[in-house]
Amino acid sequence: MDSPPTADTRRGADTAAAHLPDRAGHHTTPPGVALALLPRRIEGRLVRGGRGFPSALRADGRVRGVDGLRALAVAVVIVYHLEPGLLPGGALGVDVFFTISGFVITRLLLAEYARTGDVAMRSFYWRRWVRLVPALLAVCAVCAVLALTTGLPSFDAPWVAIVLAATFLMNLVRAAQPGVYSSDTSLLSHSWSLSVEEQFYLVWPPVLVLLLRRVGARTVLLCAAVLCLLPLLWRVILWNPTAAHRIYNGVDTRADQLLAGAVLAIVVARLHADDPRLAALRRWSARLAWPALGVLALIVRYVPMTGTSAWTMPWYTVGFLVAAVLSATVVAALELRPRTWLSRGLSLAPLVWVGRNLSYGLYLWHYPLSRLVSDLGVSAAWHTAATIAASLAAATASHYLIEKPLTRRARTRAHRPG
Repeated sequence: MDSPPTADTRRGADTAAAHLPDRAGHHTTPPGVALALLPRRIEGRLVRGGRGFPSALRADGRVRGVDGLRALAVAVVIVYHLEPGLLPGGALGVDVFFTISGFVITRLLLAEYARTGDVAMRSFYWRRWVRLVPALLAVCAVCAVLALTTGLPSFDAPWVAIVLAATFLMNLVRAAQPGVYSSDTSLLSHSWSLSVEEQFYLVWPPVLVLLLRRVGARTVLLCAAVLCLLPLLWRVILWNPTAAHRIYNGVDTRADQLLAGAVLAIVVARLHADDPRLAALRRWSARLAWPALGVLALIVRYVPMTGTSAWTMPWYTVGFLVAAVLSATVVAALELRPRTWLSRGLSLAPLVWVGRNLSYGLYLWHYPLSRLVSDLGVSAAWHTAATIAASLAAATASHYLIEKPLTRRARTRAHRPG
């Protein structure tokens, strides 16, 4: 899971800087942004600004509704892990996270390219590292300390799990296990989704930047759409019940869920504000968002995704892409129609704050803390409440003591001259 991002919060300031008052009080445009705003002829068409992605220039930072959706997704996953009988399909929250991550990361990259004509990959990966890795290493360190200083059963010899989580390789080991997952990975087995996202980040941004440098915006979109369909075909080829773990955990078999978000970001970025196709996308995404969210909710409530009984060909082939399309539909409505009831509901301050600041930490901490609560002898009646309370405390501490200070320092370093 993104991944809950923070680097894109800089985009609002960057976009605002496109119109700076001069000494006479008039607004001026910095040369780099002014160049980006000039019309260019791409593939025979005159494209107004943004190097073929005019709407990327108007990206104004975080989408509050998307942060709220992120909070709901992590809540669904936590409830699924703690009380699987309540939400048999709660693993779908990870699928939603994948699509959000693909959308946000691609939106970030396109905004930088539209402003500057290129993407600083070293800076991009540094921001990703600062945002994701220290918080994960803190969880691994706490697990290691508990293993060395206590005799708690869940923390007995957790070294395989810690190494796989810290190196973002958990999904590869799980994918290679056709039967029951090894107990060696159980303590941090939820980090498989982080591994999928990090491996995707290693491949997709360089591919996107290469396309941006070599071909026009329309071809970039076409290539992204084709890439989005390839994992579906690959799952159909791989499918058999013994390959369920391979399909569920592989970055190559789950990439379409991230790429669905990427395709949405490209579509929105390449359409000018007065383009009738953008108006149509805005209108239809608003109409379809509630039905899409309703179908996702029904899946969460009634459709198991993990376990032998859930290993069905429809879900493990087409189902993943269907979930991604439904998620992308909701994200499109939140991006394009911020005044709808859905957007306003998901933009409530508590949801936005949790989604923006705590969702990553909650996902990281709830799984090992659930086992710690059990080892400490908390009764079953209080297990869920105790785990959620401990997870909120740990995620809040992680946000204020690790994530926020490091992110602020990274931004200061990025803006430092020379």
